[in-house]
Order: sequence, then C-alpha cells, then structure tokens
Amino acid sequence: MTHPRQPAEWAPHDSVWIGFPSHPELWEEDLEPARAEVAAFARAVYAGGKGEKVILVAANAEASAAAQLLAGGSAQIIEQSFGDIWLRDTAPIIVRNEGKRAAVDFGFNFWGGKYDLPGDDTIGARLAATTDFTLRSANWILEGGAIDTDGTGLFVSTEQCLLNPNRNPEMDRATIEAKLAEDLGMTRILWLGDGLENDHTDGHVDNLARFVGENRLLLPVPHGDDPNSAIYADAISRATAFGVEVVSFPSPGPVWRDGQIVPASYMNFYIGNKAIVMPTYEGGSNEEEAIEILGELFPGRAVAGIPADAVLSGGGSFHCISQQIPSL
Repeated sequence: MTHPRQPAEWAPHDSVWIGFPSHPELWEEDLEPARAEVAAFARAVYAGGKGEKVILVAANAEASAAAQLLAGGSAQIIEQSFGDIWLRDTAPIIVRNEGKRAAVDFGFNFWGGKYDLPGDDTIGARLAATTDFTLRSANWILEGGAIDTDGTGLFVSTEQCLLNPNRNPEMDRATIEAKLAEDLGMTRILWLGDGLENDHTDGHVDNLARFVGENRLLLPVPHGDDPNSAIYADAISRATAFGVEVVSFPSPGPVWRDGQIVPASYMNFYIGNKAIVMPTYEGGSNEEEAIEILGELFPGRAVAGIPADAVLSGGGSFHCISQQIPSL
C-alpha cells in the first residue's frame, strides 16, 4: 500500500483557492490596496482563461461583492467565514494516491497561538466539503507554508517552524518525519535552520526556499546590507551538503516599513498552470533579475511581477494566500 503524496506545485492544477481580504478591522488603510493586489494576482493566474480556475474565498457578503467587482470573470467567488486570508496555512492540502485525490486537513493553532482569529481553525474542513474529495483529518499541527516538495517525496522545511515547541510540543523530529511520510508521502526531508527575520510564522520555508524541479532548490543570495545574509548562507550550506542542486536567486535586500525590517521575499511566488506570479515590493532590488530567472526555470509560463506591499502588511504574500488543487 502506497501513501498519498503531495504533488509538486508545478504539476497541473484544476483550480486554486485564494483568500480575499475581508475584514476592515484587520487591514485598516491597507484593505482596498490589498484587495486590488489580490485581484491582480487572481487575474494573472487565470491568464484569460488559459490558466487554471481561480476560486476567490471571501469571508462575508461585503467582501464577496467587492471580489466579484474586482475580479470580474476571472474568478469564481465563494463565501466561507475565516479569520484571515492565509489559505496556504489553513486550507486543506490535496494529495493523490492510486488515481484518487484526498483533502488532508491538518490541525491549526494560529501560528503557535499568535493570532487567534475565529474560523481559521475550521476553514480547512469547510473548504474540503466544497469538493468531492475524501477528507482526511490529520491529528497534528501543520501549516502549508512550512513545507515545500518536489513531488517525488522530497520535502524541505525549517527547524525554526516545524520543530518549534509552540506547534507540536509532544513530537520530536523523528515523529514529525513519520507524520509527514504518512500524511503527505514524504520519503526524504531537507531540514534548513531559521526562516527570515521578523517572519511572524516562525520561519515558514516558502519565504526562504522553493523547489523548482526534482531535487532542484531555489535559494536566495543576499543583496546589500541584507539582514538575512547569515540565514541564506546557512541554508545554502545545508542544501549543498544534503545533495540537492542549488539554484541562486536574488533577494530583494532590506525592505523597511515603519522603521522595521519586514520579511519581504521574492520566494513567495505562486506556480500556476500558465503563469508564475512573483510579489514585488517598494524599496526592493533585483526584481527584474528574479523574474528573468523564473522565466528560464519555467519555460512556457509567463512570469508576472505584481506589487504585494499591501498584502505584506498583513504578514505574507501571494503564495501564503493560495492553495492549489492539483489535477489527477
């Protein structure tokens, strides 16, 4: 009997869930700019009907109407209550096994108890119920942004997040690896150290390292007075020693907001059927080089750099607000 396996993100998708900013009290003056950025992301992924089906998830009637107005015919709008838009972490992960798909709903404890918002701990099961997939409930804490896979059973994560005692304090590294093998089909895992400075998720790997092919890992190199230089160097050292092929990718360098370094990362791109959507940031550097590299890595897919400053004000970017539904 084989375990279900999470496909690589570049495998074909039927559709994608994308969270739509819905709560003015969370976003304040960034609400409308964030909505515009999310709608631009949705349109790029839809690619005029040549990409994948886009499902914008709004939390209430007002947000549903706003999503419909901004997205037009590029997205289906569904209404499901949630705390915030980070569906990479709260939506189910879709796995495949023996010609079938299943939705795996992991436990969620609000990123280690930091942001307890009603609905975020139940949105996974409710989104799964909108599909015809079998629902499997996994009895441990895992956020989708904490892992990445090349689809062969090889995964990457950070010790800072996945081994953090604020997630699964009763589980050691070996137990977590066994759970990943059972629930997502992991056969090998590359453990990196820390994630980006000031990342509220305790170092999600999708801001630091992304697979771009089988056994091929994209890792950033620092630019300027980069606060993450030591983190990047450690990741490159670990990945090289592990035996994956490392592809260098520019960082945006230090990005400041209100006197503080924010975890801006070009790594938080989304790989769609026809488009790669990469976030860009005011004050960032090297975005043209980053877009060019992604185009070389994924020929046949258009690469769009879309501003994500307002979305980042909430703590993440385009990959963080999306969860793909792979095809069979």
